[in-house]
Amino acid sequence: MKQTLRSGKFDFRTNTAFEEVVTQCSTVNRNGQSGTWITKDMIKAYKRLHDAGMAESAETWMDGKLVGGLYGVRVGKVFCGESMFNLYANASKFSFIHFVQLLVSQGITLIDCQVYTAHFESLGARMIPRSAYIEYLPH
Repeated sequence: MKQTLRSGKFDFRTNTAFEEVVTQCSTVNRNGQSGTWITKDMIKAYKRLHDAGMAESAETWMDGKLVGGLYGVRVGKVFCGESMFNLYANASKFSFIHFVQLLVSQGITLIDCQVYTAHFESLGARMIPRSAYIEYLPH
């Protein structure tokens, strides 16, 4: 990823194409799943959260086209990632790495990736007890 980050082929942006990011995430084929939970009603609900300043997107652009990204919801100092997509190799990882740096600079202390996978572990994720998680949430 260091080479990809330095290559200059991608541009990182936030919140410039929120609805498109969510829509792209809804089209991703996932192993072991026959469909998506990101329905049209869910897209509308996340758009309302975005309009209210609670949901955000991180985007990877290449040659003026959206090629990867992720979206999620901010709750206090916690960012809950909802879904990711990529149309080009490493595009979602590019967004994720830049977004983590941005979130940390803004005081986010926990990123909830919701589903623990080897992929997220390779990016630094670790499991924490529920009691510790609750301590991160606003009281």
